[in-house]
Amino acid sequence: MAASPPGLLVPAEENRHARTFMQWPNSRRVYPENTFLNVVQQTIADIANTIVDFEPVVLLAARDQHGAARKRLSAKVELWDVATEDLWCRDSGPLFAKQPDGKLAVSHIQFNGWGGRQVHRQDGLVAERVAERLGLPLIAAGLRGEPGGVEQDGHGLLMAHESSWVNNNRNTGLSRNDVERRLLAAYGAREMIWSAGVKGQDITDYHIDSLARFTGPGRVLINLPDQPDINDPFHAAALDTHDKLLAARLEVEVVPEPVSRRVKSIDFVASYANYYVCNGGVIAAQFGDRETDRIAVKALRKHYPNREIVTLNVDALGEIGGGIHCATQQMPA
Repeated sequence: MAASPPGLLVPAEENRHARTFMQWPNSRRVYPENTFLNVVQQTIADIANTIVDFEPVVLLAARDQHGAARKRLSAKVELWDVATEDLWCRDSGPLFAKQPDGKLAVSHIQFNGWGGRQVHRQDGLVAERVAERLGLPLIAAGLRGEPGGVEQDGHGLLMAHESSWVNNNRNTGLSRNDVERRLLAAYGAREMIWSAGVKGQDITDYHIDSLARFTGPGRVLINLPDQPDINDPFHAAALDTHDKLLAARLEVEVVPEPVSRRVKSIDFVASYANYYVCNGGVIAAQFGDRETDRIAVKALRKHYPNREIVTLNVDALGEIGGGIHCATQQMPA
């Protein structure tokens, strides 16, 4: 595995894709309860079946899982024999970058189960196996972590929560400056906006992509509680991130979190920001709150005016801490 050379560039998500990668959840260690596993698998199939109307989709799954997966999938979704445990392709899947000659490579941030919190014997090898199948070089970033923990605009700017990166469960002994230097090289960026985040309160240590997303150069969409509770560490951290983005002179639009959602659990991730941009479309969550669902769609239409906005019920993913963006990974055209 080569070290990161100068000149890698991860294109903006809104650039044209060759395909979308997703992963099939199947581990009984992760999902011991059969009924809920079935719901999660159906949710992943629903997302894949929606995206494939816009661009090709490859679902990664061990061959012995293909029969069960195929029953739920559109015939247009392709299955590859790449073993998985869980569905979070944003974190364990390949991060594609362009080399100076325009050819693709995988800029490899080593997934370690969010700091060893979850089994990842297969998921930790997904990026490497996809790179091998595609015949692409795997270029080591020198970091442990997850691409869901950093947002990039494709034009030189990154943002992240320190809690997901400057953390001994991922990058023991590395300072924030060390991590920043390696992330900038891995993404081909020039500048980074950090905020503190929250350590140890969820499995991801507060991934940025559940809170704020770049929608273009200098533009951010952020999902904030309508009535923040400063005693809630996530609310306090979200407000801090919002302030840091404003201080960086970015154009920031706020979308309120849903209030009357279907799932009432306090741990439920109700993120409108965790959407996925594909060729001609934006695939986003709806939570059953008519007012905030409408506001979110309006904001997405404003930020992505030439794309169809499709909303899905993905509550099963919110119950386990993620959303549509977490479950997808784009391969640039």
